[in-house]
Amino acid sequence: MFVVLDGTVDIAKIDGRHKTVIVSLGKGEFFGEMAVIDGSARSATAIASAPATRVMRINHARFVYLVSQQPAFALMVMDALSKRLRASNAVTYRTAAAP
Repeated sequence: MFVVLDGTVDIAKIDGRHKTVIVSLGKGEFFGEMAVIDGSARSATAIASAPATRVMRINHARFVYLVSQQPAFALMVMDALSKRLRASNAVTYRTAAAP
């Protein structure tokens, strides 16, 4: 998992030479939480999109520690996951329902 300290990071899906930016994240936002939770491969690519972009890595052990010691951290991650899933569902099901 990574937290954006400065700059911006684009989260994108890359298919061959085609890149689709899913979201741009700024200072204080995070990405990679799914991989740190379940240990699976990443589902998108993170690309620094501003000069001097800096991120902080939170490995699995640190993540578990933060979740166990800081309930507000766990709630923040769950809130972000919920919002991201709702947004994904809205796009997926709107596309599936289109004639």
